[in-house]
Amino acid sequence: MQSKLIIYVFGLALYSCQPKTSSHQATDTTPRAVYSKAVKDSLYVQTQLPLEYGDSSTKRYPVVVVLDGNFHFSMLAASIRQYEKAGLLPPLIVIGVGYKSLATMDSLRVRDYLYPAALPSDELKTTGGGELFRQFLSRELLPSIDSTYRTTTQNRTLLGHSFGGYFALYTLLSQANRKTRDFQNFVAASPSVWYHNFYLNQLPTQLNTVNRADSVRLFVTVGGQENAQWDVKPVQNLTTAIRQTGNVGLAGGVYNQLGHMDTGQLSFVKGLQYFYQSP
Repeated sequence: MQSKLIIYVFGLALYSCQPKTSSHQATDTTPRAVYSKAVKDSLYVQTQLPLEYGDSSTKRYPVVVVLDGNFHFSMLAASIRQYEKAGLLPPLIVIGVGYKSLATMDSLRVRDYLYPAALPSDELKTTGGGELFRQFLSRELLPSIDSTYRTTTQNRTLLGHSFGGYFALYTLLSQANRKTRDFQNFVAASPSVWYHNFYLNQLPTQLNTVNRADSVRLFVTVGGQENAQWDVKPVQNLTTAIRQTGNVGLAGGVYNQLGHMDTGQLSFVKGLQYFYQSP
């Protein structure tokens, strides 16, 4: 997994933005280290503001949080910028959450994106820190973003791929249990549904308790070239069960020609278009 990841991103420069309260310049090449009391470690945060952000002192924008920022942020930020220019997406504040380096990301994401602790059958060594990472997003990062930038809190999106996709669904499950709404939109690209003996299969039952007026929207995808037994079929079964609840907006599907590492960026862009399409 790590070798594929390194090959896939070789040559890409990190694209990031430091906080600017009133400036047209929205880019900076250095991610910000943010120490989390919940995780007890530093996460590295990157930000891209809309092109028009400095043109107004009152307009507010939706926030999009993308996990695995070392890998996904630079590509996604560039795509969103072009889609913004072309009118294919509205102006968005994009936040990448990652780690000090790409090398450390591969191990720490296992610590932060999975909950509960791994079973022996998972063949992973992780204590299940996903709940602590969720608390970091909910109690530390999102309040900081809202206090720094002109945001709207009613239409936030969480984007995750693979273990990050698992975490996006876990966050939705946690919100359903707690009756909270930190995020209203979720993209789970090739989520690792098999983890912890299909722990996420309880999600449809919990979504039955969600008020339809809460407008939760979910975009779930999987690559057709992924393992049929452990990846494709479990994702299809889960989405079918979620659709039957009738309580969330659901889109996505199988990208027949794509493998596991290919689904993230396409799913993110298409999911954002689904969430923020013009009325």
